[in-house]
Amino acid sequence: MEVVNEVMPTSRERIEEMMQPGPEGPIHMVNLLKFKEKAEYEDGRETDLTGYEAYQIYGRGVAKLLPKYGGELTFAADVTFLALGQAEELWDEVAIATYPNRAALLEMSSSDEWRELAVHRTAGLAGQLNIETVAQPR
Repeated sequence: MEVVNEVMPTSRERIEEMMQPGPEGPIHMVNLLKFKEKAEYEDGRETDLTGYEAYQIYGRGVAKLLPKYGGELTFAADVTFLALGQAEELWDEVAIATYPNRAALLEMSSSDEWRELAVHRTAGLAGQLNIETVAQPR
């Protein structure tokens, strides 16, 4: 299994798939995050922030923005150990956000408020995986 971290979708097919309605009911986006050692802003601004610190600015803002779209930050934690399996390099953090549906995620990530926050996301992330999941009925 080959794994490629990305900061933004890089294929038209993936973007088109994301525009589809998606599963019924709530989705849980599992985010596996890898941070840059030092934040790098696209506008060239000078900063002493680490990638983690820049991403935390984004994360705190998004946690406040999520409820406007029916979502919430469900879980966030640092990755500390790989107990099973093998990976050349681990992600730094895992975060899970819950949305009422895929459309709510797309609406939020298309908003001006999200775009303002996303400069910190891009500055801090070396790459990530975003995995859409749906809870199984119990």
